[in-house]
Amino acid sequence: MKKKKIILPILACVLAVAVPAVWYGISKMEEQNMTKAYEELFAGINLPYSYKLKTEHNPIMVQRYSADPWAIEYNGRVYVYSTNDLIEYDENGGYKQNGYGTIYTLNVTSTEDMVNWTDHGVIQVGTEDGVAPWIWNSWAPAVAVKNIDGKDQFFVYFSNSGNGVGVIQGESPTGPWSDPIGKSLVDRSTPGGTDVPAPFDPAVLVDDDGKAYLYYGGGTIDNNSEHPMSARVIQLGDDMVSVVGEAKLIDAPWFFEDSGINKIGDKYYYSYCSNWENAAFGAAEIIVMESENPMGPFETVGSIFQNPGKFGFGYSNNHHILTKVKGNWYLFYHTTLLEKRQAVTGGYRSVHVDEAVVDETTGQITEIFGTEDGVHQVEYLNPFKRIEAETMAWSARISTKKLAIPSEAFGEMNMAAVADEPGAWIGLSGVDFGAEGAVRFTASIASEKGGVIKICSENQNGDALGYLEVTPTGSDDTFQEFSVELDAITGVHDLFFVCSDAMSIDYWQFS
Repeated sequence: MKKKKIILPILACVLAVAVPAVWYGISKMEEQNMTKAYEELFAGINLPYSYKLKTEHNPIMVQRYSADPWAIEYNGRVYVYSTNDLIEYDENGGYKQNGYGTIYTLNVTSTEDMVNWTDHGVIQVGTEDGVAPWIWNSWAPAVAVKNIDGKDQFFVYFSNSGNGVGVIQGESPTGPWSDPIGKSLVDRSTPGGTDVPAPFDPAVLVDDDGKAYLYYGGGTIDNNSEHPMSARVIQLGDDMVSVVGEAKLIDAPWFFEDSGINKIGDKYYYSYCSNWENAAFGAAEIIVMESENPMGPFETVGSIFQNPGKFGFGYSNNHHILTKVKGNWYLFYHTTLLEKRQAVTGGYRSVHVDEAVVDETTGQITEIFGTEDGVHQVEYLNPFKRIEAETMAWSARISTKKLAIPSEAFGEMNMAAVADEPGAWIGLSGVDFGAEGAVRFTASIASEKGGVIKICSENQNGDALGYLEVTPTGSDDTFQEFSVELDAITGVHDLFFVCSDAMSIDYWQFS
């Protein structure tokens, strides 16, 4: 038997105070009139365009700039940490060149399927309210997890400007975070690295035997572009926040910055961004070296990734992490594609990810190409569990804001998706409603004036699966659950939420 929709009457929109969501049975004619009213409402709204086409999954988020990525997999999710590029303006409101000097935070995003990304907001590393108020800046994170005394601990190593590498420690991939040592872990005073011009851009490896190693460095010693002699590796203590012995030189030809490290089979693969004077390869490419020891010596293998400018994204510094997650190999990197699409200038970057081919027997890494389409979805999204609304594959005029209330799944790093104008929308890829299907939709929403969410399939202009009416909740920070019953939705669909007015959404779930 076909299930009947039960929808909140339009009269609720004129209530002067917020009231609990109450659902009334209505006649078929009333239902048809309501649907017509909703259709007319959305027909009068011009939907904003997205900075990503429906066929594209790069960059991984468009609501903020992000750069210098690092990725780890933990409990079935991939977490990406990145530099939070902040636009700088001149006295006339124009765009200044990215100077990196105002960056004191690190982005955190995550995914289960590689295309629907959850925005966890930022780690406040610096400033007086930060975890580590002594720092200059926080750039280029590298992250490791290690079980210490029976409990997994997370360590985020970051560039303290170009002056050293700091570390913060967390109890989960999203914190809470603390500063374990209150100073740089390595800097220009570190034995074996006192002559490194820029002791920054860390990479970290926890080996199979539990020993861990930190890779870092940048710049050129004695103006020798071919052998800059500024890359270093040092062993970390068992606590992951101390060092053992001296830093060792990695003689990386044409080295510039951006250390990376992988263990493939029984060998260690150090990777880095070459300098702009590179005569052996192209300028600012990702070069790989190999060794049978995590501290070297390393021998050059070759280039695996050209500068993003070669792929039409615009030339910029090249920063990467090659990593195996969800059983597949990927290269995370950044480009200025989003900046270009937003008509912003100044070198503001965004994280991309593309698939890589790695022979785990020989260690051979096939050359990787940067694309706008990005990677394939590796599993469907489950709509029957609570989904953070800041989870998106595509969006238009959606920003995010930090909430004081914790997330059920991610703790203190909880965000809301904010519809900034009428017609703002969120798109999700590959949502699996199964054979039995969903007949009810619930969302936690805050809205000062109320509004309607159109639930539709395949694209933002797709057929309506239902309409959720939202009464005013009193403020944009007062959240309340609203629900609507639907005709059964079955199978796999791309899912879109289109908002008629400004509102904030914390989470949603089908049942």
